[in-house]
Amino acid sequence: MRILLVEDDAMIADAVAGSLRDAGYAVDWVDNGLQAATAAAAQPYDLLLLDLGLPGQDGLQVLREIRQGGNLPVLILTARDDLGSRLSGLDGGADDYLVKPFDLAELHARIRAVLRRRHGQSAPQPGNGVLTLDPATHCVAVAGNPETVALSSKEFAVLQALLLRAGSILSRAELEDKIYGWGEEVESNAVDYLIHALRRKIGKEHIKNIRGVGWMVDKGI
Repeated sequence: MRILLVEDDAMIADAVAGSLRDAGYAVDWVDNGLQAATAAAAQPYDLLLLDLGLPGQDGLQVLREIRQGGNLPVLILTARDDLGSRLSGLDGGADDYLVKPFDLAELHARIRAVLRRRHGQSAPQPGNGVLTLDPATHCVAVAGNPETVALSSKEFAVLQALLLRAGSILSRAELEDKIYGWGEEVESNAVDYLIHALRRKIGKEHIKNIRGVGWMVDKGI
């Protein structure tokens, strides 16, 4: 999952981005409203985390521009806690609204809920009938195996990307896009290593290698 964070407070941005990266998300950060819409249009994101009190352009105006151009999920993070601001944000097209200060655990839970709705999932744990991911614990359950399998943050990100597009082939570049943000060094053969580690943990039959094209998991049952 790739997230765009729009936040002008560097300390808050650093804490939020660090926490999300530790959880396996790729995070890009901009610190003003003028850059936000441009960044969102230049790169396909799964979610926008948007402050309202931004230099250059107010967050509500950014939200209006985002909504004119597509359906990118938006979670507002702001110190504006009055009812009028909450209504303006939600009626303006935001998918959720979280008031600062907030607990990072709650932010993670709200992100998971917004992303579930984006992908049309009612169940909190995405899967394909054979593999079931638990985003809260970064574990995967494999049908027929009584024990869940713990995954690293990047292993989880790769398997989540594959499961959310089960039945489709994802290329190396598409998977790299899900696990690396701006400025992060893309390690040579990182995707190959992660796929190898996942197949060793859950069984190689669950991730298919389409030689020269990419990888996929079955759509399942």
